[in-house]
Amino acid sequence: MPPTRAIEASDHGPIRAFLDRRWGGPIVMLDGRAIDAAALPGFIALAADGAIAGLVTLLDDPMQSEIVTLDAVQPQAGLGTRLVECAADRARALGLGRLLTRTTNDNLDALRFYQRRGFRLHRLAAGAIDLEREANPAIALLGRHGIPLRDELSLVRVLSAG
Repeated sequence: MPPTRAIEASDHGPIRAFLDRRWGGPIVMLDGRAIDAAALPGFIALAADGAIAGLVTLLDDPMQSEIVTLDAVQPQAGLGTRLVECAADRARALGLGRLLTRTTNDNLDALRFYQRRGFRLHRLAAGAIDLEREANPAIALLGRHGIPLRDELSLVRVLSAG
């Protein structure tokens, strides 16, 4: 598994290109705000050839750190878990008590992944994706597994001080 490290300023260009390929762009909508995930702090894992193997980007507020993007190129190899733990350790070091993440109602893999790593369902934003689709009609109507893409779910992990 490739080593992980904190994102550095020189990583922002490659991260932007990675998010273009993997996410369709670096802009993520959170509560109606356009967030440039390529400009955020977080952690990166580079393969031996220098390609990005995994990435987590984070947005902090006074109470919590939020996972904005999490991506492991090779699924089920443990890198996603390592990146989540790096994010949790960073949040603790900053004195933050929670790690938050969001996903869409169709992303059953993400719901399973996060819950197995100590996250609990926190909030349902019914119709959030429908509202985003009004601003961006390119957002698909159907998501994974043919599930209508409509809602956003937040999950939270309470962090212990240790």
